[in-house]
Amino acid sequence: MSRAAEESNRAMLRARDAMDRAYAEPLDIPALARIAHVSEAHFIRTFRATFGETPHRYLQRRRVERAMYLLLHSEKDVTDICYAVGFASLGTFSRTFRQIVGESPTVYRRRKPPAGFVPSCFTKAWTRPSSFG
Repeated sequence: MSRAAEESNRAMLRARDAMDRAYAEPLDIPALARIAHVSEAHFIRTFRATFGETPHRYLQRRRVERAMYLLLHSEKDVTDICYAVGFASLGTFSRTFRQIVGESPTVYRRRKPPAGFVPSCFTKAWTRPSSFG
């Protein structure tokens, strides 16, 4: 791996780590691009090439992962969870949750998947070949 590719990967990891730490806060592309020390357009292209999804989709998925946990391990209502994980509207949260998980947040909570269950959308993302090696 070239030195330039290694530096690029590190920059993308810095931005992804920032997204992981602050997933519930409003994050925008200009701020993430500054963390990676690249232009906005270059950040979006490179992030997608490195991780296989856009920064926006990664952040949505990260928020839904946290919501899945809260739905199963807290008594908060769906609206409170929606705002706690960083979504600005219940409609967007419900639509995104359904797209990623395959069912609504309420149905997911009621059904209580077995321990250790990982939706196929996540296993695909986690087992996707990376550009690191």
